[in-house]
This record gives sequence, structure tokens and C-alpha cells, in this order.
Amino acid sequence: MLYYLFNYLDTLDFPGAGVFNYISFRSGMALITSLIISVLFGNKLINLLRKMQMGESVRDLGLEGQKEKEGTPTMGGLIIIGSILIPTLLFAKLHNVYVLTMIIATVWLGAIGFLDDYLKVLKKNKEGLAGRFKVVGQIGVGVIVGAMLFFHPDVKVHKEVAANYELKTGETFVTESHNVAADSDVQWIETRDMTTTIPFVKNNEINYNWFLGDNAKSWGWIIFIPIVIFIVIAVSNGANMTDGLDGLATGTSAIVGIALAVLAYVSAHVQFADYLDVMYIPYAEELVIFISAFVGACIGFLWYNAYPAKVFMGDTGSLAIGGIIAVFAIAIRKELLIPVLCGVFLVENLSVILQVGWFKITKKRFGEGRRIFLMAPLHHHYQKKGMHEAKIVARFWIVGILLAVITIVTLKLR
Repeated sequence: MLYYLFNYLDTLDFPGAGVFNYISFRSGMALITSLIISVLFGNKLINLLRKMQMGESVRDLGLEGQKEKEGTPTMGGLIIIGSILIPTLLFAKLHNVYVLTMIIATVWLGAIGFLDDYLKVLKKNKEGLAGRFKVVGQIGVGVIVGAMLFFHPDVKVHKEVAANYELKTGETFVTESHNVAADSDVQWIETRDMTTTIPFVKNNEINYNWFLGDNAKSWGWIIFIPIVIFIVIAVSNGANMTDGLDGLATGTSAIVGIALAVLAYVSAHVQFADYLDVMYIPYAEELVIFISAFVGACIGFLWYNAYPAKVFMGDTGSLAIGGIIAVFAIAIRKELLIPVLCGVFLVENLSVILQVGWFKITKKRFGEGRRIFLMAPLHHHYQKKGMHEAKIVARFWIVGILLAVITIVTLKLR
């Protein structure tokens, strides 16, 4: 909203109003604002949750320090969601399709998680929201997000063409805050196809329409929307599985968010896209503002969620941050990098799948179920081995940083 105010003031030549035209300024302000909101108002919400007796009910799994967590306020994901949405509403262009998509995904998945936490804590329903209803909700947001990204006219990519491509004299490509003159070496052809990026290969682009044949462009959503649904479910559940130790999911998500901010910025900046030979995505620069607020919210939440945690994010936060990461990666055409970038989430998810699957197979074959890990998800395996919770979290963060660096390096590593 502040963007529109200062944009109007800029037309009146109000001193300093033009600074709101810069993505870097608005992104920085979004990050700072989200940090301030999460740190200053987080404590008030924690006290409110404590008064409402919104404490975590902990099952005794024989883990060190587990009983001390009993009664710790949950549903702290409300801090994260509020700290993301308020700066986004203040500093982003709200008519931008990518911003609208991210807001819908955040609110929708946050609402599913909130309902689950509400049933667990206030209604004393240990199972919370039934799994099938969670999946239906995740499918719903996947359908809406997929349809918006596939059918909206502003969702497009520009592909570089030869430098001698002739343009009309004086023609300019407008990329929100970046203008590229006709005599520039950076010249592009706009396309509406659903092209995405394949990591680690030279010709690293693939069109989803290819799976249906070259003449099936209007039917590409048949492939695209199910892929969006799958990614949203996988990543949101992966974040949910990772949220088992103080600060683990929050810190990992902040690391992932920083990498996504870099990828979004270079993809939406015409000169950087030309230099790195990646797809240029117009209008996507507004995503940098959103993801900056996301990073600030996660770091600010760590103020209270780091060991020993004063608050847990609950499903309210974990489903939302996982969905945000998934939808954001899809929007900037980097969804195939998710297994690398979100490797921590992936391994946590796989550890549960492998543990449950192997237990069922061995029980059927030998009459007694056997386990691969001492306990799943993976972080509990290390707890069972006697490793301190804070050390496990720190090492997972280090792995997350390494994976984030590898993800960014893929821009040129082909």
C-alpha cells in the first residue's frame, strides 16, 4: 500500500518518494519490517497463547529434554504469517499476479495448519485435522496456484535472441523498474509457454507442453497443475516433518529463502538474466519483496524458537512455510531444484517413508517389524544416539547452507 502512496507522491515530485521504485529498497524495508514485527510483537503473542493455555502436548518418546517442552505455547506460526503478510501488503505491488499467488498460498496453508493446531490444542483431539482433509486443502491450493500461474496473461518468460535482432527505433522493454533500450545488446522475445529450468545440464530448459506434443499448448495445464499439487504437498509435509527440534525448520527455511531471493532477483533483472543466460521473468521482481519478508519473519521467529524454544510454530507455521517455498520455486521456474535446495526437508520426509515402509515389509515377511533408523524423522535418530538437540540443529543448518550454495551455483554450473 505504501508503494501506491509514494508512487503518487513521486508524480508530484515529492522529495525522496522515488526511492520506492527500487526493488532493493523495498526488499530491504520488507525484511527489516518483518524482523521488527516478529521480534517486538512475537513476545506479546506468546504471552497471549500462554494465557489461552495453547501449550504443546508432548508424547513421551523417550527423547532427552522432551518433557521440558511440555506446555510450551504452539501456533507460533501466526507470528511468521503476520510478519510476512504485513510487509508484503505495505511494500509490494498488490496487483502483481505473483504477489497475489503467494498471499493466497500463505493464507490458505496457514489456515489449514491453524485448524489442525486448534483441534489438537483447544479441542484436545490428539489426531488433529484428519490427514485426508489436509491433503484436500493442499490439493485445493495447488489447483488455484497452478491455474493462476498457467492462465494469467502476466505470467510469461522472455528468451534471449540474437543481438542483431531488429526492433523499431526507440522501442523499450519495460520490466517494472528496469528499462532496456532498443540499442542494448539485451534483446528478448516474449513467450507464454510453461518452460522450466533443468539443473546441471547445458540446454537447461524444458516445456511442460512437450509431454503432450507440440500442438497441445492449450492442454499443458493437464501436466502442470498436478505437478504443482505434488510439489506443494511434498514440500509442505517435508517442512512439517522437519519441525521437530527447536529452530530446525525455522532456520532451514530462512536459508532456503535467501537462496530463493537470489534466484528470483537474477531471473527478474534483465541484465543479470542476460549475463547468466537464464530465463528472464518479467514482473517477478516483486517476489523478491515477498521472500525478503519471509526471511525476516523466519529469522525474527528464531529469536523465540531457538533452543530452548519459548514457542513452537505448530502446523500453522510449518505447512505455510513449506507451501511458500514450493509455490515460490514454481513461480520462478526453479521447481526442479527443490530436491537440492530443500534437501533437508527431502531427507526428513524420506526417512519417515523408508522407516514405515521397511517396518511393514519386514513385519509381513518375518512376522516382526524392523527399523532402518533408531527413530524417524532423521533428527530423532541422532537424538536417540545421544547427540544434543542444539548440535543436531546446527549441523542440519550447515548442510542447508551447503545445499543453498550448490543451488545458486547451478546458475552457471551446467
